[in-house]
Amino acid sequence: MVVNPQYELIEGEGAAPVKAWIRGVSLEDQAREQITRIARMPFVFRWVAVMPDVHWGIGATVGSVIPTRGAVIPAAVGVDIGCGMMAIRTTLRASDLPDDLHAMRTNIEKAVPHGRTDRGGRGDRGSWHDVPGPTAAAWAELEPAFRRILDRHRKLAGTRTVHHLGTLGTGNHFIEVCLDEEDRVWFLLHSGSRGIGNRIGTYFIELAKKDMGVHLANLPDEDLAYLREGTRHFDEYCEAVEWAQRFAMRNRELMMGAVVRAVASTPGVPPFTADEMAVNCHHNYVNRETHYGESVLVTRKGAVRAGAGDLGIIPGSMGARSYIVRGRGNPESFSSCSHGAGRAMSRAEAKRRFTLADHAEATKAVECRKDADVIDETPGAYKPIDAVMEAQKDLVEIAHELRQVVCVKG
Repeated sequence: MVVNPQYELIEGEGAAPVKAWIRGVSLEDQAREQITRIARMPFVFRWVAVMPDVHWGIGATVGSVIPTRGAVIPAAVGVDIGCGMMAIRTTLRASDLPDDLHAMRTNIEKAVPHGRTDRGGRGDRGSWHDVPGPTAAAWAELEPAFRRILDRHRKLAGTRTVHHLGTLGTGNHFIEVCLDEEDRVWFLLHSGSRGIGNRIGTYFIELAKKDMGVHLANLPDEDLAYLREGTRHFDEYCEAVEWAQRFAMRNRELMMGAVVRAVASTPGVPPFTADEMAVNCHHNYVNRETHYGESVLVTRKGAVRAGAGDLGIIPGSMGARSYIVRGRGNPESFSSCSHGAGRAMSRAEAKRRFTLADHAEATKAVECRKDADVIDETPGAYKPIDAVMEAQKDLVEIAHELRQVVCVKG
């Protein structure tokens, strides 16, 4: 039981309470207003929980946990369905790594398609051109269920599927080689359901708006258009989103296998195994769970499940620590914790505020890109991870503290 809860209570007229774990971290006015709009939805169960990495997001506030009965909001789940983290501990030690890690980063970049070119077309460097065997085998398992979804929703056709499976993507998605508190080597990565998850999310967001018809105008925000439980589109959305979440998890597993092989092929790295401890968790998803004795749908938009004993991952930024955590099962957060440090500013503001010299200094201990295209991901664009972890100490306990030595950005 939590004796001294750390949340702050936010109340708005006609809204469910909001319990926010934000002590010592910032909450911008735009995010506060967005959270209050979400809390006004009549099917919110008990309250909305807000994590310390909270910031304004498209559709719903990033860092929010939204429990609902009888309805789901597709835009709250978002379009990066199943986005999440995977980490694996190896038998390598820091002393086993080469002094110069550039070759290791290059090997990883060659092994895992990342980024985006040619507007995502056939020449896109972030897609497979020749699909490797493990990816083809994984797609053979996923494809039948996807075909059943397509039978009812033909507009989802034409999206890259197998060519994105086992690829990183862009933006804040990354792959890292890290060291823990005992100088053991970990591999860490962040990605989701890629193009097909985006298409599924976008399609059902628009479908929800269409289904609401004239009632859309009565919502506090049209992005809060919802699907009612018991309707055909609710059932079909749940089926499609569950499939996208499986795609995302398999995507991370395939990439991790490629990372292991890439590091193993780096000159000077001794033989190792990579099955000491593994974590694979979503942080953009919806799941049916039991809370306070009732079955509810829990949408975690930039939040990780942190049930008692659950392992999760809370990454910092390109130059800050990341954490493997163990959930405390705090019922007031609906057994949740943050999914990262959380942005302190927009990408545009980060590009205005920070220089290449700033970025190089902030990432001087990391083998990573130091060009203008990653300025929006520089450490200063994020909240201090120490403050974020302190604000949620009643939600998780730290199992391992990681510091990155190699970072590959999408």
